[in-house]
Amino acid sequence: MNKYHNPVLLEEAINGLIIDKDGLYVDATYGGGGHSTGILSRLGSSGKLYGIDRDSEALENAIPDQRLQLIKGNFRYLHKYLRLYDVKCVDGVLADLGVSSHQFDELSRGFTYRSDVSLDMRMNQDQRITAGDILMTYSEKALVDLFSRYGEIRNSKTIAREIVKARGSRKIETTNLLLQILDPLIKGSRLRYLSQVFQALRIEVNDEMGALQDFLNDCSKVIRRGGRLVIITYHSIEDRMVKRFIKTGNSEGQIVKDEFGNVLRSFAEVNKKVIVPSDKEVLENRRARSAKLRIAKKC
Repeated sequence: MNKYHNPVLLEEAINGLIIDKDGLYVDATYGGGGHSTGILSRLGSSGKLYGIDRDSEALENAIPDQRLQLIKGNFRYLHKYLRLYDVKCVDGVLADLGVSSHQFDELSRGFTYRSDVSLDMRMNQDQRITAGDILMTYSEKALVDLFSRYGEIRNSKTIAREIVKARGSRKIETTNLLLQILDPLIKGSRLRYLSQVFQALRIEVNDEMGALQDFLNDCSKVIRRGGRLVIITYHSIEDRMVKRFIKTGNSEGQIVKDEFGNVLRSFAEVNKKVIVPSDKEVLENRRARSAKLRIAKKC
């Protein structure tokens, strides 16, 4: 298996994805290549896999297999990328959302508070805005909205006020400087609190929710009837969007019916109950502890 990626819910995800061993599939979040390795092991000689990732470091970890085509880019443009390869529809799409194990472990990328490094958090190193830029330029109101919406933090107003106050006399550009502001404000578990703050910043830096919405809409266009959509989420905000999309056909959860009373949606649930990792997997892979897997079939 891949040298730096331990794929979450591997067997469950691939069992839900592969419906034709000689079909066309997409790993929309290639990352360390763990899920792609598993998919390729199930495909026949005529099968094809397209792997997408915005992180150049991920694509440097290419699996040597002629059935794999890697694409550098954001999965929100799934439809456009497949058109470039003259692919009109595929048999299934898999997405393992969030940050890859490698990105977390590469402390210089600034995704965690375990080391004093620059507040970066960019999944695509070519983009301009960083977490530090957000902390230094967003209005107090915008910061409150960010931490409330993407971190679900109870005292978001206090955090925003203290950040704006602190940046008046210094540049908040490293994790330790941010921690100095946050530590006196922590409510409850320090680990959970800081994780929520860093999650909120990461989501904003990479426009993760906007990208997820575009991606889901594109899946409706590219997955053939009967094909599979397999998504692994790691926090309630993205899981809620995926759940609504599968149930109602849109990420807002608005039910739209035709003249006969049928819900207009593109997918139907394959697993009525969300799939979570076993206790054994969680012990072996800490990243799996919050994972949820949803599988849907194109109507």
